[in-house]
Amino acid sequence: MRKDAPAKMTLLQVDRLTKHFGGLAAVHDVSFHVGEREIVSLIGPNGAGKTTIFNLVSGVYRPNSGDIRLGGESIAGLRPFDICRKGVGRTFQIMQPFPKMTVLENVVTGALFGRKPKVSMKTAEGEAVELCRLVGLGDKLKAFPKNLTVPDQKRIEIARALAVRPKLLLLDEVMSGLTPTETDEAIRLVLKLRETGATILLIEHVMKVVMGISDRVVVLHHGEKISEGPPFLVVDDPKVIEAYLGKMVDGEDEPAC
Repeated sequence: MRKDAPAKMTLLQVDRLTKHFGGLAAVHDVSFHVGEREIVSLIGPNGAGKTTIFNLVSGVYRPNSGDIRLGGESIAGLRPFDICRKGVGRTFQIMQPFPKMTVLENVVTGALFGRKPKVSMKTAEGEAVELCRLVGLGDKLKAFPKNLTVPDQKRIEIARALAVRPKLLLLDEVMSGLTPTETDEAIRLVLKLRETGATILLIEHVMKVVMGISDRVVVLHHGEKISEGPPFLVVDDPKVIEAYLGKMVDGEDEPAC
């Protein structure tokens, strides 16, 4: 983000969020916000609490304490499909397309069942075609997921999440497992989504991606927030270097953990 970039209206507000599993605090007293049309990255070591926060925001888990507000309305503890219909779309790190449905049919399900008010099949199909073109699947509408590459299966996840017309898009490691060329293509896609008006909260381990597309970065460690700010400041934070970045490998901007 440019140092002189204007402030953005807050879309997502997370306040003192806490989630326990037995005696373990997977997330403890975490607060941050995401402004409209902002790209905010959640980073941290494995087990830091990143996916737990995604699951809390999307309704998979109920928080033990704290609040989550979308556009000023509390969504903490609502059921996943209610949160989806209020405007939160997400992808999953482990891709789960419907294997016996085509690419187009997979995306149509998002439009049919993830929105309120409901739309007609004709409208859903028309929108799904456009979304498939947007993410680079326009020539694979009739293909089945099992016959597609990993990058294309990730594109299905993104298109299906976009089909709910989300105010907030949660992207869970959509760059993982990609080649450098595929990663560059994915970066261009995420930036294109922002240009169309998307607000994005992103979990990512690839620091090239984090540095290249993030307006702000939130760093988690052992379930707690240890740093937040523009990427060029966060990567110089001694707490972040000690907990996550460690030694750079052969000069590359990848974490050594």
